Amino acid sequence: MTRQPVRLLTTRLSLRQPAQADAEVILQILSNPSVVQHNPSDLVTELEGVEALVRHWLRHWERYGFGNCCVFEEKTGRLVGNCGVRWMTIHSERVLNLMFRFHPSTWGHGYATEAAAAQLHWAQESLPTELVVARIRPMNLASQRVAAKIGLRRDPDFDDQGEDGVDWAFTCRL
Repeated sequence: MTRQPVRLLTTRLSLRQPAQADAEVILQILSNPSVVQHNPSDLVTELEGVEALVRHWLRHWERYGFGNCCVFEEKTGRLVGNCGVRWMTIHSERVLNLMFRFHPSTWGHGYATEAAAAQLHWAQESLPTELVVARIRPMNLASQRVAAKIGLRRDPDFDDQGEDGVDWAFTCRL
């Protein structure tokens, strides 16, 4: 089994496996309508919902040795978002879904790009034959810019219907 390191470190961030103790701060992020503006079905307003989500993330970690990470500012130790890769199926093909969500106070500081680049690099080094797909809504220009900055390009072959809208695919296979 391929295992992600205990912590992925970037210049300013530390990414690690989530813990149930992180649930209250994750709730502050995922209950913010701005954070899930392009994915409204991802809004979580109750602590129990976030605790269930963290359990789901941890099951992926237990089964595969990697998954969604909590992202912390290295300097302050503050939990500012989540970012990771997880297995999913798109059009009958198993792929690694790269996702990221950050507290609005961090927007515009390059954290999403920094964390997503670290996750993409880990996936390409550790699982080099697997396709990494970032699924992004057509109107989510900020996330599209993050995908472009880390070297992903539009790949309409993997566009798919998400839970509450069309997801455009960005991959590095083209």
